[in-house]
Amino acid sequence: MEFEIKSRQGVFVYLYHLKQSKQLRRFGTISYVSRRMKYVVLYMDSADVSENVKKIEKLRFVKGVELSERPNLRTEYESNLDSGFKQTEEDCEKNNEAGRIV
Repeated sequence: MEFEIKSRQGVFVYLYHLKQSKQLRRFGTISYVSRRMKYVVLYMDSADVSENVKKIEKLRFVKGVELSERPNLRTEYESNLDSGFKQTEEDCEKNNEAGRIV
């Protein structure tokens, strides 16, 4: 039995009242509940997102639903460090004074 990481996605559910926030547990894991802003952060499997969002939007106590953009964001930045940045003259002078050559 091997452990497999399931891809999950965050869903922001805006509510009219927080009384019904516990009912959202059947769709996924509740990560955060904001009392002041009246929203719930819910994590669910990526495969089930489209079905569950349609079901959540039909609930009477739901004001709106938004998907998290985190899966669409690029998270690897190491490749850009070498090509995108150049040292200024001041940085070169400081490195030479300290005995470092970069």
